[in-house]
Order: sequence, then structure tokens, then C-alpha cells
Amino acid sequence: AAVVVATGGARPRPAHVERGSASWYGPGLEGRPTASGRPFDPRALTAAHPALPLGTRALVTDLENGRSVEVEIDDRGPYVPGRVIDLSLAAAERLGMVEAGVAPVLVEAESAP
Repeated sequence: AAVVVATGGARPRPAHVERGSASWYGPGLEGRPTASGRPFDPRALTAAHPALPLGTRALVTDLENGRSVEVEIDDRGPYVPGRVIDLSLAAAERLGMVEAGVAPVLVEAESAP
């Protein structure tokens, strides 16, 4: 028998919130080590962030279409001014931003830098 816990949809308050531009990365990087030491997998729901602790879970919401994806921070970047997070191809697909390449996002993370 399954146990169902009703939480009312409430999530804990994020320790870190920021708005900015997200991009996605990965072409030519598959298998290369990330800052976490794990090989980069463009099919995994991961992201690069300049300061959030590696292993942090973050909810990334596209502010244009309202779609969200939860990612694990496993790398460092992006290194382009104005960009706050670099998403794997899989995460960018979930947000529907692959073709555009860049999207305005809200990042809500469980840990702060």
C-alpha cells in the first residue's frame, strides 16, 4: 500500500533566488569531467553555476513560458556576462529553450553560495 502525504503544494523557501539569462551547453563536451568530477552527460538534468555549491538542487523556471525543471549543479559557469546558469541539453529541452539558446529564468536553489 502506498502512503500519500498531502503537503498542499508548499515547497520550502529557497535559500538562494536569482533572475537572469540561462543558456545551455554541451556540444562537444560529452564525457568530459565537470567541476564535480563526474563526466558531462547532456541527457542528465544538470547545470553549471558560478557559485552555488556542487550537488545543490535548483528549480529553474523559464519566465517567458512558465515551464520549470529541477537540476543538480555539477559544474561551473557560465562565463558570459549576464548569464546566471548554463543548463544541460536535457534541462534546456524541458524548458523549451533549445532553439532560442537563451531564456530569461528564475533560479531557486536549496543552498546559497
